[in-house]
Amino acid sequence: MKKKLFIIILLALALLGCGKKEETKTTDNKGETNMIETSSIKITINNKEYTLNLLDNPTVNKLKEMLPLEMDMEELNGNEKYIFMSNTFPTNETIPKRIEKGDVMLYGNNCLVIFYKSFDSKGYSYTKIGHIDNLEDLGKGSVKVIITE
Repeated sequence: MKKKLFIIILLALALLGCGKKEETKTTDNKGETNMIETSSIKITINNKEYTLNLLDNPTVNKLKEMLPLEMDMEELNGNEKYIFMSNTFPTNETIPKRIEKGDVMLYGNNCLVIFYKSFDSKGYSYTKIGHIDNLEDLGKGSVKVIITE
């Protein structure tokens, strides 16, 4: 009996550890740090591969349903790339005080934005999607983006 219970516990632990879920620290608008469960997927920008760490929210769930995605994102303000998607997404907008290089957010209910420079925010509302680790400066002009699981 103990042996069966031990095997069941091992299997349960193995199954729990098989997903690509992690916890990440995020800071809300009040400066409070929260732990949020995340998963990661692959994002390729102009043929360079990155890891996109996703938050666990309805916006991300809708995005994941649409994968794989291939799109051309346009330049805006010397700090971000954007595209208006044909689908609308559920939102939970907040006004971040600071946007960090690598943040991926939704503006409104259908504009996907990748920020490639950090700056203090001027009051625009976004729904957080995730963060790209070690994102390089994406420069001027449009970029080709492919998002896959």
